[in-house]
Amino acid sequence: MSPRSLTKPAAGTTAALLLVTGAGLLAGCATQTRSDSAGGTSVVAAQAASQSDHLQQPVQTKEADWKPVAEALGRTGTLMKGTVYRVPLPRKDLKVTTEGVTIKPGLSLGGYAAFAKYKHTTMLMGDLVVTEDELPKVTDALQAAGIEQTALHKHLLQQSPAIWWTHIHAMGDPVALAKGLKSVLDATGIPPASPPPATQPSIALDTAGIDKALGRKGTADGGIYKFTIARKNTINDGEHVLPPALGLTTGINFQLLGGNKAAINGDFVMTAPEVQKVIQALRKGNIDIVELHNHSLDEQPRLFYMHFWATADGVTLAKALRPALDTTSPAPAS
Repeated sequence: MSPRSLTKPAAGTTAALLLVTGAGLLAGCATQTRSDSAGGTSVVAAQAASQSDHLQQPVQTKEADWKPVAEALGRTGTLMKGTVYRVPLPRKDLKVTTEGVTIKPGLSLGGYAAFAKYKHTTMLMGDLVVTEDELPKVTDALQAAGIEQTALHKHLLQQSPAIWWTHIHAMGDPVALAKGLKSVLDATGIPPASPPPATQPSIALDTAGIDKALGRKGTADGGIYKFTIARKNTINDGEHVLPPALGLTTGINFQLLGGNKAAINGDFVMTAPEVQKVIQALRKGNIDIVELHNHSLDEQPRLFYMHFWATADGVTLAKALRPALDTTSPAPAS
């Protein structure tokens, strides 16, 4: 018998193998089809629930737990819902103008650093406002400190002087993170923290009309009327649940210009299918698009952010913003 005849099965055997294999494939396809048609949604939901079970929730903390971080930074923050220690880093030292409007720090220049503790580590996320001259030094300082840059973008059109915003991310020991961030801040002109004013300046806008148009109540802060709006869905990075206060929110800010007029700036947080809807809604309301970008590199679902700008009657602007907001799955107003 030749070698060829040793390796070649008889015709009847081949046919039988094909029948058995084909039957198995058909059975598998039928099983998959039944699963997809009868319980596909349940399977996806079960997979999502299984993933959620493995995600680490942020640890509840107290103000005192963050004292070493505040000391390392030389700045104090605010503990938000017991999980995120958020340190404001506004550029009160800069006089920035865009389209003839002098920008208040609370409208566009409010950088921040946010810390959240997990079981075995601490997360740092933030947004630093830097001048174009400072940017290379800040990039080098971040790299030296082991802090990632995850985005570089602008908030404003036609700004003077040239300003950039860079998002940051790092994981590790909270005091080590704070010391690294302090070395970065030392490469900028970000001024030392100053206490908030004893009383808030009056807001010469129809804030009741703005609240009604946006379907929620805003907050007065340093001459700015602002809204911070979380999404309905939970965001994670594959390992950790990310609280909205880390910077995963829509921000809408009104700066009064007199006569119930305002300048608006901020950003919408969106999933990919929402991006074009937000653009269309904003442009329908004659609101300019400034920037489309990311904040993080690995969040789930993937999020994008859109900065905007316009000046007009405050209530008119709020009415124009509402359709864009409604496309982004905002959490219900509290």
